Amino acid sequence: MPEPLRKVLHAFAALADLGEEIAETHDFEEMVRSALHVVLGALGVRRGAVAEFDRPSSSLRLVAARGLPDKSPGQVLLALGGGNGNGHASGGRRAGAKASPDAARVERLVRQHLQSLRMEVVTPLAVRGEVVGVILLGGKASEEPFTDEDLNVVRALGRHIGVGLHNHRLLREVEERAEENRRLYEDLRDIYRDTVRAFAAAIDCKDKYTQGHSERVGKYSEIIARELGWADEEVEGIAVAGYLHDIGKLVVDRDIINAPYRIDAKQSSELNRHPAAGYEILKPINHPFADIPLMARYHHERLDGRGYPEGLKGDEIPLGAKIVSLADSFDAMTTDRPYRRRRTFHEVVEDFRRNSGKQFAPEVVVALCRALLKEARGETRPRAIIRLLGKGYVEESSLPLLENLIAELEGGAPAAAARS
Repeated sequence: MPEPLRKVLHAFAALADLGEEIAETHDFEEMVRSALHVVLGALGVRRGAVAEFDRPSSSLRLVAARGLPDKSPGQVLLALGGGNGNGHASGGRRAGAKASPDAARVERLVRQHLQSLRMEVVTPLAVRGEVVGVILLGGKASEEPFTDEDLNVVRALGRHIGVGLHNHRLLREVEERAEENRRLYEDLRDIYRDTVRAFAAAIDCKDKYTQGHSERVGKYSEIIARELGWADEEVEGIAVAGYLHDIGKLVVDRDIINAPYRIDAKQSSELNRHPAAGYEILKPINHPFADIPLMARYHHERLDGRGYPEGLKGDEIPLGAKIVSLADSFDAMTTDRPYRRRRTFHEVVEDFRRNSGKQFAPEVVVALCRALLKEARGETRPRAIIRLLGKGYVEESSLPLLENLIAELEGGAPAAAARS
């Protein structure tokens, strides 16, 4: 076979091998190592390297090397300075990122500053006019000089390697932007949660007798929803609904809220405006969680239809509102009020038994009881309910009460309702 034809066929085989490596290898550095080996094998070269242009630092970073024992992947081979000098991206690149230097400048700087590597071929790798890296090749094992055909092969193989480097950079930038967006989203969620807690504190400040009530209702609602198997985002949403369930009290006269006695019918009617008022306050807000205004509106509805403001029954009440309703009542029963002391744990369990299916949804009561039972037995951490109730409130001797109530409700109550 004539020598020129043999070289052409060898070059085509090398291109095919390189294309396969780039297409099938998911590990970036492994892909570059394999590509370098293809190039070295195609030209009979023992020493070489591939470096990637790192745009933020305007430097060439070694990705793969062979026959260079003092060089390792990740090492900066050469700082190129400020790229084209403007320090800003163009052509769709991110603002603030260093622009790609000119290919001729890269080749000149590499030859000037990397003479100790004794590289005979320096080929910049460019994609759409943008330098993405460089191939460095030592002399041939045969000690023959590089021919024009050899350099054409290097350039052809280099275009494939350049595309691989370019695609990796694009993927890395997408991942960085996604991570940046995720952090921004988390920051916004933190701001939202802090704002919600600030509102909860403002609500409770109006009622000097129930400091921390909204915070506790939010926590109890979160625990119940988690016990019911809700997803994390839904759990977070119901916690927010718990924090804000009494926001409508901001429009109720402070004297009524802080009355140190049981209020009369007229005052009660005024106080009972707060669920509907809360709905109107929350409705215009674009919450990240659905139905929060409805949780505020319906948290005083009862399964038997004797609640307010609409007298809804059974499945007409959203499950989220049923959760907040129980959390609200549980906190009311287990904290002191100006006109009564908090109930004993035995009394609370009896209230659950008496009102399950009437005021409270049985599956929601079971979820709260199960969560409390797990905490009391030390099966879950942190023990949030126990901590909020206070040391000694739930005694070990009282746990059979919870077990019996759970057994009763699971035996005679309908299956857990779908979220409505």
